Amino acid sequence: MKQDIIIIGGGIVGLATALYLAENNPSKKITVLEKEAKVALHQTGNNSGVIHAGVYYKPGSLKAINCRKGYQKLIDFCENENIKYDLCGKLIVATREDELPRLEDLWERGIQNGLVRMRKVHREEIKAYEPHASGIAAIHVPYTGIIDYGDLSNKYAEIFTERFGGHIKLNTKVEKIGLINNGVTIETNQNTYTCRILINTAGLYCDKIAALSESELNVRIIPFRGEYHQLTEAKSHLVKNLIYPVPDPNFPFLGVHFTRMIHGGIEAGPNAVWAFKREGYTKYSFKCTEFLESLAWPGFRKVMRQYWRMGLGEYYRSYNKAALVKALQKLVPEIQYDDIKTGGAGVRAQACDRNGKLIDDFLISENKHILNVLNAPSPAATASLAIGETIAQRAMSKLT
Repeated sequence: MKQDIIIIGGGIVGLATALYLAENNPSKKITVLEKEAKVALHQTGNNSGVIHAGVYYKPGSLKAINCRKGYQKLIDFCENENIKYDLCGKLIVATREDELPRLEDLWERGIQNGLVRMRKVHREEIKAYEPHASGIAAIHVPYTGIIDYGDLSNKYAEIFTERFGGHIKLNTKVEKIGLINNGVTIETNQNTYTCRILINTAGLYCDKIAALSESELNVRIIPFRGEYHQLTEAKSHLVKNLIYPVPDPNFPFLGVHFTRMIHGGIEAGPNAVWAFKREGYTKYSFKCTEFLESLAWPGFRKVMRQYWRMGLGEYYRSYNKAALVKALQKLVPEIQYDDIKTGGAGVRAQACDRNGKLIDDFLISENKHILNVLNAPSPAATASLAIGETIAQRAMSKLT
């Protein structure tokens, strides 16, 4: 089956890319290949649903640029397509003196990224925003919001197929990729396709897909599971909106926090533990080949040596509810052991290079006929329309 552009992966980034391509190239044949029976089942459908404003990201980075650009595109899209969202705001709270310089750094980053309506919050003002929170200083970020990214992705898919005539092939797993004259051939468990341009947005398996056509790949995906809990209904009043800690800049995760969800309820978490399976959503998920592949990657072994103490702490909170409650009490002291119950989990596709660096920014590699999106961490969902536009424009330049 001959196409102009094929996208591997029906998550939010792949669907946003497909949507932009179809809208701006009505004469081109564009198809999304998704191995699951539905779109957005993995990273997209298992996150906390936060609309990020851009306070965390280094000014000038792809994360910062695409987050700010994508944020407004997302809001406009939701307004136009009647997608439910709520810009409820977020409080980032410092609970120790040594966190104050990092809180100030976040303030500076946010201002440089255009978040001029942020507000510094003194100790005595914290309870005006979150009556049950505790800290010594905070930043209020009014831009932050909540949404269901699964619902949003389904709308992308609907518009791509019904409004612009694109195609999504479900239950279609890519098995081989080959370069041919002026294009690419893709063998799947269903059919064989050819296209002029191939875009890889396969998330947790993006490196595996890239390796089908690239012999030397300098990054590997290391899966990290984030396990969520929920406040009981009786204690949901303890959190009004979103309460976050000051993150550790040496680790690409934000720390356990509280998030009000768009469909109701309060999420607490997540932690961040190395998952022994790329799509391993429980503590006991294990796939021997994927476990050994992670261990075999020299960059990840360096990460383990550097962060082993932090990693053990994350595992401890994973298996010890009391330890998790203690971490949550730093932000909301009234939380007790029986106030939280087990929730869901998500797995983050974290790119790690050979030298032991956990890639923080978006990472896209490309050649004449293929674009591989090798790292699209948070805020990829918020920035999906901007990232999709960037990827699509690169693809379109190869068609000329």
